[in-house]
Amino acid sequence: MQYRRFGRTELQMPIFSCGGMRYQYKWQDVPPSAIPEANQRNLEATIMRSLEVGINHIETARGYGSSEMQLGKILPKLAREKLIFQTKVSPKPDPREFSRQFHQSLKFVGLEYIDLLGIHGINNEETFYNTVRPGGCLEEARKLQREGKVRFIGFSTHGSTETITKAINTGEFDYVNLHWYYINQTNWSAIEAARKQDMGVFIISPSDKGGKLYDPPAKLVELCKPLSPMVFNDLFCLSHPQVHTLSLGAAKPTDFDEHLKVLSILDQAETILPPIIQRLEQQAMVVLGEDWARTWDLGLPSHEITPGNINIQVILWLRNLALAYDMMEYSKARYNLLENGGHWFPGATAKQVSQFDLSACLKDSPHKNIIPKLLAETHQLLGDTAVKRLSQS
Repeated sequence: MQYRRFGRTELQMPIFSCGGMRYQYKWQDVPPSAIPEANQRNLEATIMRSLEVGINHIETARGYGSSEMQLGKILPKLAREKLIFQTKVSPKPDPREFSRQFHQSLKFVGLEYIDLLGIHGINNEETFYNTVRPGGCLEEARKLQREGKVRFIGFSTHGSTETITKAINTGEFDYVNLHWYYINQTNWSAIEAARKQDMGVFIISPSDKGGKLYDPPAKLVELCKPLSPMVFNDLFCLSHPQVHTLSLGAAKPTDFDEHLKVLSILDQAETILPPIIQRLEQQAMVVLGEDWARTWDLGLPSHEITPGNINIQVILWLRNLALAYDMMEYSKARYNLLENGGHWFPGATAKQVSQFDLSACLKDSPHKNIIPKLLAETHQLLGDTAVKRLSQS
C-alpha cells in the first residue's frame, strides 16, 4: 500500500480507504441478534482483508444503519494505534441531537475515541448554518475534541462547489470528503481551496457514483484499455497529489483486488493516462459535437433559480454520458434519483420542461436555443421508475 500525508492532520493515510456503507446488514438500526451470522462473518473478513493489504482507514457513518454496530464486534479487537477510524454524524438544528447521535456511534463501535469525525452532509445553506453558527454542531464537535473523544474534525458533502468552498474557507475543518473523478471534475476548485487550507482530501465513491465502474458498458471498457475503467479512474484521481485517498465501498473481501492493480502503475500515470483521456475526449466530441463537448456547461443556472427546480446541469451531464459512453444504466439511475434525493441529490427532472419558459435563466448559455429541446429528449431517454437513495431503501 502507498500512503499520503492527510493534510494538517499529519496522518499517513492509505491511498484507498475502506468505506462502510455496503457490507452492513441493514440501512436501519437493528438489534445485534438480528444480524445474520454469514453477514457478520463477511463484514469481518472484509475488514481483515482491508488491513491485510494495508488499508487501515475504516470509514462509516451514523446514517449507515447497522454498519457501526457490526464494526463494534471487530474493531475493539484490533491494534488501536494502527487503525484510522472515521465516522460521520449529520448536522442538526439542535446540536444536542448531534451530540446524542455521536455518543451512540461511539458506543456502537466500542472505541474510546474517533480519529476523524465528519459533519455528514454540508450540502446547502441550511446544513452549513446548522454546522457553523454560534452554538451549532461544529462547536459541539469541538467540545468532543477537547474531551479526547475526537482527534480531527472534517465534513462530507454532496453540495455545490460554491457551498463546499464556503465551508472549506472557514478554515475550521481538517479534511473534506467530496465527489471528484474523471466523469465529474466540477469540484476541482474546491480541492484546490482545500489544499490552500492544508486539509486532507477524501474522494467519495469513485467507482459507484463515479460511473458504476464495477459493471461498465462495453464501449467504456474499450476506451479505457489497457486498463479497466475502474483502474483508469483510480489512476486518474491519484495522479493528482492534492487527492489523498479514494473510498472503496467494499461489500466483500475480493472487492479490493481490482483497485490494488493501480499500485504498480501509479508512477507511470504520466505515460498511461494521456492516450486514454484523449480517446475519451475524442469520443465525446465525435458523438456530441466538438462545440457542445467543450462548452455545454457554460452559463447554466443552478436548479434553485430554474423554473420548476429543473437541474439542468445534472440532466445534460447525464445525457452526455449516456450518449458518448453508453453509460445508460448509470445515467438512468442518477436521473431518476432527482426529486427523490433531497439535498443529497437536489433538483427536478425535465418531465415538465415544456410547461416552463427557460429563456431568462439560460440567457448566459451559448446553447440557450437548443437546451429546452435537449432536456425534453433526455427525459424521454432516461426517464423511468423513481429511484431512492440507498439509505431510504
